[in-house]
Amino acid sequence: MTYSFNLIDQPWIPCAKLDGSMEELSLRETLARAHGLRAVQGDSPLETASLYRLLLAVIHSALRGPADENDWAMLWKAKQFEMNRFDKYFKQWHSRFDLFDKERPFYQFKDKDMVEKSALLLPHGMSTANELFEHQMVVETNSIGFPQAARMLLVGQYFGLGGLVYPGKPPKTITRAPLLNGVLFLVEGDNLFETLLLNCLQYAEHKPLPTLGTDEPTWEADKPFKKREQPNGYLDYLTWQNRKVLLIPDESMRVKAMQIMRGLDLDKDLEDPFKLYLKKDSGWKFLPFTRERSLWRDSHTLVKRHDPDNVHPPQTVKWLALLLDETDCLKPNQIYRYMALGAGVHYKDAKIYFYRHESMPLPLTYLVKEDLVSKLNDAMTRTEQVKSALNKASFSLAKNFISPSAEEKNGRQPDVNDINKLTSHWNIETHYWSKLEVPFSMFVVDLPIETESAFDRWNETLKQTAQEALASAERMAGESAKALKAAVKARGVLEYQLAQVFQTTQTQKEVVNE
Repeated sequence: MTYSFNLIDQPWIPCAKLDGSMEELSLRETLARAHGLRAVQGDSPLETASLYRLLLAVIHSALRGPADENDWAMLWKAKQFEMNRFDKYFKQWHSRFDLFDKERPFYQFKDKDMVEKSALLLPHGMSTANELFEHQMVVETNSIGFPQAARMLLVGQYFGLGGLVYPGKPPKTITRAPLLNGVLFLVEGDNLFETLLLNCLQYAEHKPLPTLGTDEPTWEADKPFKKREQPNGYLDYLTWQNRKVLLIPDESMRVKAMQIMRGLDLDKDLEDPFKLYLKKDSGWKFLPFTRERSLWRDSHTLVKRHDPDNVHPPQTVKWLALLLDETDCLKPNQIYRYMALGAGVHYKDAKIYFYRHESMPLPLTYLVKEDLVSKLNDAMTRTEQVKSALNKASFSLAKNFISPSAEEKNGRQPDVNDINKLTSHWNIETHYWSKLEVPFSMFVVDLPIETESAFDRWNETLKQTAQEALASAERMAGESAKALKAAVKARGVLEYQLAQVFQTTQTQKEVVNE
């Protein structure tokens, strides 16, 4: 039986329309209607990120640009994609976008040494370790529809975990896919067309990545798995495949199984243009998603483009700053958003333990006014200082709760581990940070407009939030005599520490005013 599912023509990309309703569209229709769509919205953040990655790869491949800011401006001013160039490109490569093409199925490869796995591993990002395969209670008769299989194929190539494929023949393992490490940052516009264009970086020789050979996406390449660790260029990287996969359909027009083996190994030091990298003692490290820390706390580094020795922000920061300077398409008073997509990964155990999609405001003025970035950095420094003040107060509360005589002469001093366990149980820091996220988004928007009053409101928010966080711990401590006594001392510690923090703030203001 002959199977066919061509991604150019068949609906498979879940899109949010401007009215909020959802519709699955083909690759061509997604681009043609992008100006009338709100966003691409997959079943998980990894699926959403993978779909955006593919759309960007198709745009750059079809246009072989934008070559410079003027080329980009022409695309932007059209306010929608002119489909003639895309249609010509799709006609040329049409067969290679078919999931089941006999010669070159999309994002797949046929190899006699590939091992067969259940299709149920596809929703796990093709995490191919035998351990996962054996413990998922896989039912071999289950299968996956073609649209979902196409999306999961992308997720596996972009976010798949590494692991053991099968014992015996080398290579036994597969390395991690290129996007699994770190957070992917994309600028979000007012519709899908704007979002795609805002993330279309300048594509020219050695930009955004060095050109080391004939740069082409995997579906154009005659030998897509020719051994290399450095991509030939940006298109090669956007469609990098660290695993060889072959989907196996059945008579019900569903995917029942897949074959898989190791593909390309990517240089671990390559920096993705859409990630944030920070200089550490051990070298440049990507910013990861962690369960304990929300990304808004690092937003000041996300737009820091004048400190290349310590911070490498996503390349969209410098590119959009150039567009602000050199074109009339974007204005500093415009406010877009950064969406952050990725997963929390336990690298030692090779497990994804959560997915995350965060959003934060991006007033474009931060990209061209370095002083605003410095002020944002100052605000985060103050936020950390108040957190330290709160920690000292919570330590006092726990210490005096455990031993009411701890501060008396010859009083019993509790074990520090016991104090730390109690403060951890109260979870004061989580309360503090979670209550600040929404006010901080407002602060980021207000800061360029009314700097001093925005700072004053933020300082008051910090004080109030710290007091509320301590009060939540006091309630957990109870209303016994020793709890009330400990609470009084803890409040005194907090007020003293806050006075120290904000006395410094006042002194700095006076110096500036002089």
